[in-house]
Amino acid sequence: MSEDKPKNIDEYKNWLKDKHEVLITNRTKTYYESVANTIVKDFSNSALWNALLNELELINQEYYLKTSYNLLYANITPDLKVKPFNSFLLKTLRKNVLENSKWPEEPEQGWILPSNWYTQINDITRTLIIVKYLDGVNFLVERIQPIVEQYGSLFNVDFEAKEEGYYAAHLYVQYDCQIPQENWDVEKIQAMIEIQITTQLQEVIRRLLHKYYEDRRERTKEDGLKWQWDYKSDEFGANYLGHILHYVEGMIVDIRERQKEPML
Repeated sequence: MSEDKPKNIDEYKNWLKDKHEVLITNRTKTYYESVANTIVKDFSNSALWNALLNELELINQEYYLKTSYNLLYANITPDLKVKPFNSFLLKTLRKNVLENSKWPEEPEQGWILPSNWYTQINDITRTLIIVKYLDGVNFLVERIQPIVEQYGSLFNVDFEAKEEGYYAAHLYVQYDCQIPQENWDVEKIQAMIEIQITTQLQEVIRRLLHKYYEDRRERTKEDGLKWQWDYKSDEFGANYLGHILHYVEGMIVDIRERQKEPML
C-alpha cells in the first residue's frame, strides 16, 4: 500500500512527526531564526560580501562605457535578508514530497530534516540585485563570478525560466560559518548564499505574481485543465504577462544594439 502524499503544510507537519519524529513548534521557528540571522550577520561582515559591494559601481561604469546605459536600476546597496520560516518549511515540503519523483522513498539527495536542512536549503540567506536591461543579468553574473572565486568560495548559477513567467538568474555562493546549536554549543557548516539578479520589469512582475507562485507551490500536481488553457483564470493572465514582458525586454535590447550598428 502506497503512502499518501501530504497535500498541504498541516499534513506535512503531521507526516514529519509520524515518519521522522520531527515536531514543528514555535521553538523550531525561533531556533531557525536564530541560525538564519547568525548566517546573515556573519556573511555581511565577510571580505567577500564587502568586495562585491565595492565592485558594483565599477561594474556599473563598465556596462555604461560598453552600452551608454546604466546597468543598475537604482543606486541602492543590496541588503541580505532571511528567508521567512514559513517559506523555508514550505520549501522542505516541496523537496521532500511535492517534487520528489521517488516518493514514498527519500529524494535523490536524501530527506531534508532539521539535522541537515541548514546546508540543504540554498536560499536561507539571500539578496536581490535589480538591473535595468535584460542583457545586464548575464553581464553582472560574469563579473560577480571572479570576485567570488577570488575568495575561494564555490559558485554556481541557475538561469531560471519558469512556465509561470518568472525569469531571473540565481547565483549560489558557498560560505563557511558557525551557527549556534540548541545546546548552546556551535557548529561549523557550509551555508549557501543566494544572489538573485533580475530586471526592473521582472521584479514588478515577481511582486504581482508572488501570490500565484506561493499558491501553486503548496499544491500537489493534480490532473485537470492546465492553467495555459484556462483563459479565465487569474494565472492565465498573470503568467503570460511575465512571458510577454520577457519578450519585450529582449526586443528592447535588440533594438538598442541595432541603433549602434554602422549604416551601410
